[in-house]
Amino acid sequence: IIAPTGFDTTAVLKTISQLYSLDLPIKITPSLSDIILHRARISQLEGDPLVDISGCSMSQRTRSVKRFVDIVVSLVAMILLLPVYAVLSIWIKLDSKGPVVYKQERLGLHRKPFNIYKFRSMVNDAEPDGKPCLSTDDDHRITRVGKVMRKYRLDETLQFLNVLRGDMSLVGPRPERAYFVDQIVERAPYYTTLHQVRPGITSLGMVKFGYASSVDEMIERSKYDLLYLDNMSLFNDLKIIIYTIKVVIKGTGI
Repeated sequence: IIAPTGFDTTAVLKTISQLYSLDLPIKITPSLSDIILHRARISQLEGDPLVDISGCSMSQRTRSVKRFVDIVVSLVAMILLLPVYAVLSIWIKLDSKGPVVYKQERLGLHRKPFNIYKFRSMVNDAEPDGKPCLSTDDDHRITRVGKVMRKYRLDETLQFLNVLRGDMSLVGPRPERAYFVDQIVERAPYYTTLHQVRPGITSLGMVKFGYASSVDEMIERSKYDLLYLDNMSLFNDLKIIIYTIKVVIKGTGI
């Protein structure tokens, strides 16, 4: 993408968003602010200097290690959590009508849709009109069991299955529904860059900002995820996981 001086940033970012699904290298001419503020890495010297924006800051070898850690940790976690899963399943079933587990379509790596799995924390048919609706702290749709699970993020422990399936990672930007992603991109086109990596069970945005109950809050939280994307490392992943464990122990998940 050759972007001349004074180009429409919004239009270019929308184009980039469409190109991500092709899973091909995307190179763009950097602006002076990109070079100064982001220390852009030039991918070629002949002709116009181009910056590869299709990959993350983590090397392929490190990403392979990250994936290996994801699989091992998720497998061990699911085995250890089997008794907890059994108790939660019975508790949810006794507390309200409906399935124990529910799935919801989210957008993942390269905007590819996948089904995310969670223990049901809301009443059955929480969106009867079919229109996606974000939850709030005092949402009447949240069941009694759901409030406890959300406080300690127990409802999200089933997402270890998504990690094993390759849909998600332990650490990465939180996946959102297409309905909300379209609204976010309309107002903050840079959000599309988060789809360069697998979404995560936890993220810098989740530990620093928490749950988002509006599109405005989603955009605010995405700034932390963009910061993570530019500073991806196994060490930072470990720090985020430790931070998340503290949040879970303290019960400040809501």
